[in-house]
Amino acid sequence: MKEVTQILTDLKRRIFKPVYFLSGEEAYYIDLISDYIEKNVLDENEQEFNQTILYGKDVDMETILSAAKRFPMMSEYQVVIVKEAQNLKELGKSSGGGDEDEDEAPTKKSSGSTNALTAYLQQPQTSTILVFCYKYKTLDKRSTTYKSLQKNHVFLEAKKLYDNQLPDWITAFVQEKKFKIGVKASFLLAEFLGNDLSKITNEVEKLFINLKEGEEITAELVMDNIGISKEFNVFELQDALAKKDILKANRIINYFSANEKEHPAVMTLSSLYGYYSKILLYHFSPDKSKFAVAQALGVNPFFVDGYAKAAQNYGTAKLKAIFSYLKEYDLKTKGVDNAGVNNGELMKEMIFKILH
Repeated sequence: MKEVTQILTDLKRRIFKPVYFLSGEEAYYIDLISDYIEKNVLDENEQEFNQTILYGKDVDMETILSAAKRFPMMSEYQVVIVKEAQNLKELGKSSGGGDEDEDEAPTKKSSGSTNALTAYLQQPQTSTILVFCYKYKTLDKRSTTYKSLQKNHVFLEAKKLYDNQLPDWITAFVQEKKFKIGVKASFLLAEFLGNDLSKITNEVEKLFINLKEGEEITAELVMDNIGISKEFNVFELQDALAKKDILKANRIINYFSANEKEHPAVMTLSSLYGYYSKILLYHFSPDKSKFAVAQALGVNPFFVDGYAKAAQNYGTAKLKAIFSYLKEYDLKTKGVDNAGVNNGELMKEMIFKILH
């Protein structure tokens, strides 16, 4: 995210703002910025007297602002970091329009605390760096708190990446750490780990241990170290379906069925829906050149040939039927029109229909 890059660049240049409000669904960026502030703004000696870590579930706004208004001791700055700020009742009340929840009027104390925060935002202690870590949600854009933060302070709303953005993000992260990664490896990581950036970075950093700077993370390295079977994974299933390799597809879906904890039906269904959606997009792409198709499908050009071959085996009429199967079996795995058949057997039945 450009906003995150700019915030970190300013911090590294020691260009500090009095208040940082870090919010949104993507906790990774919130932790990235708050951790940098916690570890780098003050040296170890200064931290002992001038760094305060608070938790939203344990404090109220009055306590936070009281800490923020103190002057630093033998230091240019003091740092106050409020972790789990989403648990602050006062901020919950201030998230509605006009700083009031539409369904429930705020208590006198919480309203006063919210007003106190608004007043502080207008005249903050310039020697304090106050950081709110407000994870998994954001403030109502109608609130005066939000408007004041946007106007005068650092306000971040970190959004989750879309699935098709993950491989490029992983590649950029690995390159930033001075390593390389293969296209298939980045897609395997994205597919297996999902869009939890904290989980992705933790797993990738484990892979760095086995490499020297500049070396490449390969698909084999990913499968050997992150518990992805070389033979039985969603990419191999898609490959088997693309080629209509009935034996291979059945071997893989049988393995998935016997190991449903590692290969839940919901993930298989989601993966296949995305896969066949891209094949349908390929059919309707007016420009079939590799880079035009890659852009239309939101994939790396490396994968375009595979989709082109799959499109030869799946016409639009068959794809329409497949989407119907995917919807049908999604409902059955949720218990709709399902006479007690387990998910593993449902997936086998669905794959049979797709291939025949």
